[in-house]
Amino acid sequence: MAVPFRRTSKTKKRMRRTHLKKETPALATCPNCGAAIKPHRACTECGQYKGKEVIKMSDKEEK
Repeated sequence: MAVPFRRTSKTKKRMRRTHLKKETPALATCPNCGAAIKPHRACTECGQYKGKEVIKMSDKEEK
């Protein structure tokens, strides 16, 4: 089994791991109800996308 000749320094190790951080998801506000939603998706609270109703909320509430 191969063994590294030299120990990897703290700087090199940390430079390699800079891309492994967690990021917060991007959130937008719904212009109709003000709920926090992901961009480019229909609102789960009011069912609207770009000012049009794409999900009928009365059907969703009954189920």
